[in-house]
Amino acid sequence: MAVLTLEKPTITTEQLIEKLYRTEGKAEIINGEIVEFMATGDDPATAAANIFFSLKLYQRQNAAGRPYTDNTGFLVNLPNRKSFSPDVSFFTGNRAGMKFLQGAPIFAVEVRSENDYGAIAEREIAEKRADYFAAGTEIVWDVDLLSKEVIKSYHRDNPNEPRIYRRGDTADAEPSLPDWKMTVDELFD
Repeated sequence: MAVLTLEKPTITTEQLIEKLYRTEGKAEIINGEIVEFMATGDDPATAAANIFFSLKLYQRQNAAGRPYTDNTGFLVNLPNRKSFSPDVSFFTGNRAGMKFLQGAPIFAVEVRSENDYGAIAEREIAEKRADYFAAGTEIVWDVDLLSKEVIKSYHRDNPNEPRIYRRGDTADAEPSLPDWKMTVDELFD
């Protein structure tokens, strides 16, 4: 008896990007597919908004780069990933009008939602962080509002040894964002 196997049609990166433009909600291109993400809750959204607000004030004072909110698309060219959509980011590249930004942000923030826990989530978070660094991001924050180690700040030159920030600490993204600082407690306001 012969077994019939159907091959998955090949889709180009350009076709995936066009499909991503038409995807409602937060999504990224990972391993040749569009991966959609669930909406987040009150506390993670508040933390991300407060980081963005702090970065916006920084931008107005320094006029170097721009902060972006959740669901902003960044196109990259990695073997297994073609886009990012961090919860908060800071980008120094060219503006893109109505299109996705080209290249990776220099600073990316991922705020954990209620489903971002456990062995599988930890592996996925580490893989995404490695992808950020491979694409050119300099600093990645892993924000965990349920942990005593609220912010783990990873630098591409030392990706396995994060700087840890707890409540009461003042966090930064040095040297990528000189003189920008915010208190960890601001994440919870």
